[in-house]
Amino acid sequence: MIKAKAINHLGVAVKSLDEAREYYENVLGGKFEGVEEVVEQKVKVAFYLVGDVRIELLEPTSEDSPISKFLEKRGEGIHHVAYTVENIQDRIDEIKEGGLRMIDEKPRNGAHGTKIAFMHPKSSRGILTELCEPGH
Repeated sequence: MIKAKAINHLGVAVKSLDEAREYYENVLGGKFEGVEEVVEQKVKVAFYLVGDVRIELLEPTSEDSPISKFLEKRGEGIHHVAYTVENIQDRIDEIKEGGLRMIDEKPRNGAHGTKIAFMHPKSSRGILTELCEPGH
């Protein structure tokens, strides 16, 4: 139903993008691709390319951000796995028709002009799953 084209990125919750930078650049050897604020999600994100894998670091910009809540409960670490899809609304509809739960019934705006929607972890084997349709 997801019809994933590829893993788009791994989302990692961090308290501070600046503090995490040392590890992702100097220890992992990641190539820094820039920072962007996603106001709708109440986060600042930094992307790093590590080999062929993109890692998205997520820093909350407000105490009521979902990432703030995640950090309070679980601390820093893997937050989600994002998959590239085409026709995101069709994917959402098919997932729901298949009896699985979506957090988002409609796509939202994500970083880099993407459309995103999250699938509930109870329907995705305990992993928060993001559908990600790249902007054109």
